[in-house]
Amino acid sequence: MKIRRFYGKDMREALKQVKDELGDDAVIMSNKKLSNGVEIVAAYDKEPAVNSKRAESNLTPAPKRRAESTPTLSEIIGDSGPDSLRALLEKQIQAKESAHQVSQPVAQPAKPQNGTSQSQRQTQAQPQVPNVSHQQDALNEMRQELASLRNVLQFQVAGLLQQDKGRNHPLHGYLTNKLQKMGISEALANEVVSYTPADTDERQAWLFLLKLLANRIQTEENNLLTKGGIAVLMGPTGTGKTTTVAKLAAQAAQKYGAENVGLITIDSYRIAAYEQISTYARIIGCSVKKAQNAEELSDLLFQFRNKRLILIDTAGFGQRDVRLIKQLETLKQSTTANISSYLVMQANSQYQVMQQTIAAYKQISLQGCIFTKIDECYSLGEAISAAIEHKLSVSFITDGQKVPEDLKVADAKFLITSAAKLYKKHVLIHTSGNSLNNAAVAV
Repeated sequence: MKIRRFYGKDMREALKQVKDELGDDAVIMSNKKLSNGVEIVAAYDKEPAVNSKRAESNLTPAPKRRAESTPTLSEIIGDSGPDSLRALLEKQIQAKESAHQVSQPVAQPAKPQNGTSQSQRQTQAQPQVPNVSHQQDALNEMRQELASLRNVLQFQVAGLLQQDKGRNHPLHGYLTNKLQKMGISEALANEVVSYTPADTDERQAWLFLLKLLANRIQTEENNLLTKGGIAVLMGPTGTGKTTTVAKLAAQAAQKYGAENVGLITIDSYRIAAYEQISTYARIIGCSVKKAQNAEELSDLLFQFRNKRLILIDTAGFGQRDVRLIKQLETLKQSTTANISSYLVMQANSQYQVMQQTIAAYKQISLQGCIFTKIDECYSLGEAISAAIEHKLSVSFITDGQKVPEDLKVADAKFLITSAAKLYKKHVLIHTSGNSLNNAAVAV
């Protein structure tokens, strides 16, 4: 195999030179954009066929044709090494063997054979070290270019497949795009769209998909306020755990009486955390205690054993905070009581944040989740996707700061309807109140 470099002011001119010089069988190994044009490195296994324009060169004497022949690999890279890759590899192997022999103890010199002089033997014993570093850098650069080219090709092929799918099933492509704009994840959107009946119009197919998503959402039939027991609310910081605890406690007090409700906080990290929940407890009229460790938590649960509902408030930590593990271990050690764990998440969080949050808190078996700040959402599809994909039951939703009014039992139909309304309000231009302004800006 021989390698040639070609230069041109643009890619078309350089490729034409490759075709004229090496023929159609040449292999393009790499290309590089230069300040004054384009550089192409091409390789070929055999001598290129001579075209009709260069037929007269066959009549040239042998010495002259040798002078006008194509430059070798040595001439291109500025090395005195062999011209073929096989010879280059053999040369590198010989160099490694020579270096290995030099590192070993020097043996006694052998007697000269066939009249070989000492100077010739010394010349033969000297290892020939090629410019390996330069060749390695060139190979690394070629690998990087090939990897970059492969990524671009994969992206182009994926786009072509998507276009082909849209041409074969235009309705499916339209509905998938519509669900993704509503906030539904790509995987879930493709899954539910695949169940769309073939003989249906766009309106009926859209209603079918909304009903299908509603059926996929799991809700807690026998919710916490109905069954009672011990429940712990956990989640990242700022999700509204303490306010949600107060809302649950207030509604339970209205239903069963304040003396049947107990509050416990294990949040010893946040400033004034106990004061905040004790203020809520004083307004509601229920008991509140603070636990520092697993032993104190067990003692308090024993003291509140006769209450219908016991709510445990926890500290908010990020998914990667080491203190989160300590808090989860504290809850795991309280094995004497049957504690139901609920994950509190903001409904307006990013999809990836929800995924990581659920993965971090699944160390403890989750009974369900509570979505807060529904009133602050511009899209509900992300929360719906996370709950469906992780098969996490949605127990309650909150849509404000009022205690206890802004707390509702989760309903799948309400969630899907709210998500569709938010999509129409904030995504579709023709349904927004600023359609005329948007149209003017577009013009």
